[in-house]
Amino acid sequence: MKEIILLPIVGTFAEDKDKARDIRLNKIIPILDVEKQIILNFEGIESATQSFIHALISDIIRQKGSKILDNIYFKSCNENIQKIINIVVEYMQV
Repeated sequence: MKEIILLPIVGTFAEDKDKARDIRLNKIIPILDVEKQIILNFEGIESATQSFIHALISDIIRQKGSKILDNIYFKSCNENIQKIINIVVEYMQV
């Protein structure tokens, strides 16, 4: 299982949806295709926008189904980021 440490890529405020898209396309999807599981490490990230999280994971859920979430681990998320992830996941399952 591979881990992506997001802080050096996005800084303490994860807001850039273009960076999220790049992370999804160039890191998350290739790792999921080979390793089958991934850790997204949010340590040191104080906040994130809903659009960032949406760009990071929604297309993966759309393409692979919500079962893919069993293979994505969200590490060191503060309460705010946890809430945003939950909102995006719930939205994608409607």
